[in-house]
Amino acid sequence: MMGFRFANDKPLNILCLGAHCDDIEIGAGGTLLSIFEKYELESVKWVVFASNDIRKKEAIDSASQFLKNIEKTDIVVNSYRDGFLPFMAYEIKDFFESLKHDFIPNVIFTHFRNDRHQDHRLISDLTWNTWRNHQILEYEIPKYDGDLGNPNFYVHLDEKILEKKNKILMDAYNSQKTKHWFDEDTFSALPRLRGMESATKYAEAFYARKFLLE
Repeated sequence: MMGFRFANDKPLNILCLGAHCDDIEIGAGGTLLSIFEKYELESVKWVVFASNDIRKKEAIDSASQFLKNIEKTDIVVNSYRDGFLPFMAYEIKDFFESLKHDFIPNVIFTHFRNDRHQDHRLISDLTWNTWRNHQILEYEIPKYDGDLGNPNFYVHLDEKILEKKNKILMDAYNSQKTKHWFDEDTFSALPRLRGMESATKYAEAFYARKFLLE
């Protein structure tokens, strides 16, 4: 799906959900930066579930850079254990229910349902359990599992937007730089592939299983 535009007659409330501290940025960072430039925003809520003290500081730094020009924001970084989210599903489900009552989003960014990482899948499933009449875009995370699929919703990225996304990731997440995959080559590779698929240079792609045009 290309050529889609959010309605410009009302400010957007955006909810971003990530299992881990850098997931939102990697999967949807360029799209979010593009939306922030083009649309009037009411508020953005940015929620991360698994973290530790070091990564929490990095996540807040990164999210703050992405959201720095937005007046009303809420960054929440929880401390659930990485890799163990399904075993804490009862608590996390309660957290989702509290989110539902506190915030009414126009669009939600969450994980791809068929992602092989168990934490990612749980966050995706609970997103759909919690918000049944909202616009939900599932983002993808490149990783060792090789579980990339066939997305159906593409967002063109200007090269400067991609560079900004990559710079924030590299500047904020010092603790991740020892990982073999954490570099700008990785962060540009998938947008280049999705750009090729959508007849442009760079794009982020999403899974829009249900999307209501009003």
